[in-house]
Formats: sequence, C-alpha cells, structure tokens
Amino acid sequence: MHEPRLNRALRDMLNAQRVAALGTININGGPFVSMVPFAIDTQAAHLVLHVSLLAPHTRNMLTNPAVSLMVMQPETAAEPVHALPRASFDGMAARLQPESPSWLAARAVYLARFPEALPMTELGDFSFVAITVTSARQVAGFGAARPLEADDIASILRPL
Repeated sequence: MHEPRLNRALRDMLNAQRVAALGTININGGPFVSMVPFAIDTQAAHLVLHVSLLAPHTRNMLTNPAVSLMVMQPETAAEPVHALPRASFDGMAARLQPESPSWLAARAVYLARFPEALPMTELGDFSFVAITVTSARQVAGFGAARPLEADDIASILRPL
C-alpha cells in the first residue's frame, strides 16, 4: 500500500520520539505545559499517557480534557531550528478505568515502549489517559506544513 511521503514522515517521527510537550488548561483558564512520555495505541488510534494524579497536568486534564501535544525531532547542528520537523496534536483526554479493556490495551502499548515503567503502573496515584486526537498540524520543514483532520490522524496512528 502506498503511503504519502508526509504521512510516512509523521509516522516515523511518532515512532522515533518518545516524549511530547503537553499543553493543558488550568483551573483559572491559563495554559500549563509539561513534558510527558507517550505511547501509541494503534488499535484505538489514541496517544497514551501514564500520569500521576499528583501532577498539575493530570488535574488540569481531569477538569478540562482539552489538550494539545507537540512532538518534534531533536535539534541537529546541521539543520536550522526553524526547519525542525514537528507536529502539534489537539485532542480530548480521557482517564481510563483500571482493568478495563481500554486500560489493559493502553498499559500493554505503554509498557512495550517503556518497560522500565512497570513499577509505576502498580502505583495507585498513576493513571492511563487516552488522547483522542481531533486535529493536528504537521511541519515537515520549510514550506512543508499542513493541517490534518481526525480521519487522517487515525490512519497515521494505525498500522499499515
């Protein structure tokens, strides 16, 4: 199956990068940005976070589930920083109920990507959160930017 070049570039970046900048909205309506490791649930086409209930970003997501995540390639000496490939994903966060099928699937994909996180998955103050992406913007370099709708994103998050 043929996959467009920009779709392949985005899929490759999501598989290669393991952290994102997460933007949430605090109780006063202000922005809050933090770093979060993420995994991809290819079956549900969700981004998966494993977060502590003690963290401000988790409390923000529970109060207002609208989020934005930015994933980008790391800076290299030979490339201008303005041309760094990156993507911003807007979506809705949902805390998954422990032991539910979606929680078990999220746990499996998260531990496949972060096996060292196993002890944290057994702590009561940590939760899995599924991000349903509603729209995105991909910048693949100078002159290579585009918006993506939910259907496009779902096809990129799912396996070929």
